[in-house]
Amino acid sequence: MGKLILMRHGESCWNKKNLFTGWVDVPLSPKGIEESLAAGKVIQNLPIDIIFTSTLVRAQMTLFLAMSLHHSGKVPVVQHPKQGKLDSWSHIYSEETKADTIPVYYSWELNERMYGQLQGLNKAETAAKFGAEQVKIWRRSYNVAPPEGESLEMTAARSIPFFKEKILPHLQAGRNVFIAAHGNSLRSICMFLDNLTQDEVLHLEIATGMPIIYNCHSGKFTKEVT
Repeated sequence: MGKLILMRHGESCWNKKNLFTGWVDVPLSPKGIEESLAAGKVIQNLPIDIIFTSTLVRAQMTLFLAMSLHHSGKVPVVQHPKQGKLDSWSHIYSEETKADTIPVYYSWELNERMYGQLQGLNKAETAAKFGAEQVKIWRRSYNVAPPEGESLEMTAARSIPFFKEKILPHLQAGRNVFIAAHGNSLRSICMFLDNLTQDEVLHLEIATGMPIIYNCHSGKFTKEVT
């Protein structure tokens, strides 16, 4: 039985400022650092075999801070497949040392929903400018995208196939997987895991820095109560 740990990144500097972030690559706030370390204490005794995260630094910071408290003492090592010298020159020649690491993979498919022309705008000011109802549609509808951005449907169209192709086989093989990502990419994955409808997923809230744990057995997912 494989175990899946999902974690939305801790509060970012732009979460703190109430700004639309999307693919803008901002770091964690001090509160986000604390949230990530607190989440690390929750998962510190869970065996982890492989880690996936987005290409955005707030998710990466979250995973490394959380793993800094892991009781295994294993070192998360970023993998760079098919990236030239980053790949070939990072080879580990000691099998003993290699066994003491956990591979980490960066994937853009796990990135946050891209908010287009809303990125960098204050959410409250945007509601005042365009109307609260319009902003609610952009943020909370399933298939309506903000100007030049992605809808949740478009985010799901990249995150769910990636999960099925790259992550699910590890779980089916009995490995334990940790994913540190974002509200909307994780919402999409939970939609798949929990068989949520398009309406149900819109009401799914994923808190920053709070692990969500599933057990995978015979292709079925059950959520643990933490």
